[in-house]
Amino acid sequence: MSDVMRVLIGCEFSGIVRRAFANRGHDAWSCDLLPAEDRSNKHITGDIRDVLDDGWDLLIVCHPPCTRLCNSGVRWLSKPPAGKTLAQMWQELEDGCALFSDCWNAPIERVAVENPVMHRHAKERIRNYAEPAQSVQPWQFGHGETKRTCFWLKNLPTLTPTNIVDGREPRIHHMSPGPDRAKERSRFFPGIAEAMADQWGGYALKEAA
Repeated sequence: MSDVMRVLIGCEFSGIVRRAFANRGHDAWSCDLLPAEDRSNKHITGDIRDVLDDGWDLLIVCHPPCTRLCNSGVRWLSKPPAGKTLAQMWQELEDGCALFSDCWNAPIERVAVENPVMHRHAKERIRNYAEPAQSVQPWQFGHGETKRTCFWLKNLPTLTPTNIVDGREPRIHHMSPGPDRAKERSRFFPGIAEAMADQWGGYALKEAA
């Protein structure tokens, strides 16, 4: 490997993580079903599974659809919300697990997948499931907020906190309902993105040297 890595940032439309790696000289691309918010020409609009075989050195999947996988939403698998059927809930679970599985088992040497804590039905459906390597909070990386995030890691070290701050409020949890709520909830924290680029980018280059 040269001193430049090919990095794929999956399920990201904002470009926050992509730019963090690009600012350190890496060939970083984002991929999402939505177009790039910053209109970057380093963004692939489409299904990430279509480009997993394209010779990446590092894959980071920031916000795969997790509504049906996480503990907070397990209740909908027994009593669906208004406008949804039980069959739809379970199919959405299957679809979410399939996407997570394909990313986790991608033919890429270094992989990091982000997701909240999962319930047992999700764990049972993910190929080669392993427990997450760590969980982090935004307040460990300069953001005065609480939002527990788990990382599943392959050939990568756990992240080390960079800036522990006070003022820890669950802003994301208290976000008002609306058409853009899901989109805004998936926006990544820049402080964590910077730590990823510094620590994972630096680790991968050191290991390859």
